Amino acid sequence: MRWPSFAILGLLLAPTAAEAQALACQIPDRIPVPRVEQPRRGEPVRKPETAGYLLSMSWSPQHCTDVRNPKDARNRFQCSGENGRFGWVLHGLWPEAATPGYPQWCRPAKIVPQPVLRKHLCMTPSAQLLQHEWAKHGTCMSPNPAAYFRSAEILFRAVRFPDMKALAAKPQTAGSIRRAFARVNPGVSEPMIAVAIDRQGWLDEVRLCLGPRMRPQRCKPFQTGARDNRPVRVRPMSGR
Repeated sequence: MRWPSFAILGLLLAPTAAEAQALACQIPDRIPVPRVEQPRRGEPVRKPETAGYLLSMSWSPQHCTDVRNPKDARNRFQCSGENGRFGWVLHGLWPEAATPGYPQWCRPAKIVPQPVLRKHLCMTPSAQLLQHEWAKHGTCMSPNPAAYFRSAEILFRAVRFPDMKALAAKPQTAGSIRRAFARVNPGVSEPMIAVAIDRQGWLDEVRLCLGPRMRPQRCKPFQTGARDNRPVRVRPMSGR
């Protein structure tokens, strides 16, 4: 595939810097070396033509509420409170096909180098998740993990986030979440935003649908997630 230049990526979304979402993020001297990630049994390698992308952003307070042990190796950095507090974090930048069945596990993935992990740990606060995103999604977009995460970082930093404290203060719907994001992101409309909630109706992720040149575009029906009228609860950040 043709890989868009970083110069183009920097102009795709709002030109101003995103508001800080990693609060007092402190990277430790030592970052655990992630394990190699491979497809689980029954999970196929898929290489359909890439027709667009999803920028998937996770609401960290909800993730950390859901994990069984916030101090285990996978979640300690993000959820223990020892290395900072996190709001919106990047789950991943995912290639998408024109129909359900996205590209995945396109080539064998070596361990992401420590300098790359260190550079992006405040954006995606889990070394193992960074490794997973590279192995499952990034290998379908670039042969170079540094280039993949750099592209993801440029896009993530261009996104502006609404006042989550205000959204958490009263009941929402998936439609009101979309409106809140569209309102603060020039050039992004509600149909370009997907909302993912958990089984109890808590906001889990917001995803921005992107076209083949990584410009925001209308989400396809299989990407949209919760319908506009679906009630949504937003977990507040602790200590705010």
